[in-house]
Amino acid sequence: MAEKETLVIASKLKAYIKETADLKCSATVIDTLSDKVRALCDAAIKSAQADKRKTVQDKDFK
Repeated sequence: MAEKETLVIASKLKAYIKETADLKCSATVIDTLSDKVRALCDAAIKSAQADKRKTVQDKDFK
């Protein structure tokens, strides 16, 4: 993956923020949240590999 891909559904995130707090969502929030999701996934991948598993599981997210 050469280019950083968006990992969150922008419309769902914006709707959640609007419904939860009646606030708008800046476009840069989507990229920032995608970066955070990517970092969480990278850590979970390392955890699964350390346990010699080929499947990332919920317990890998800490």
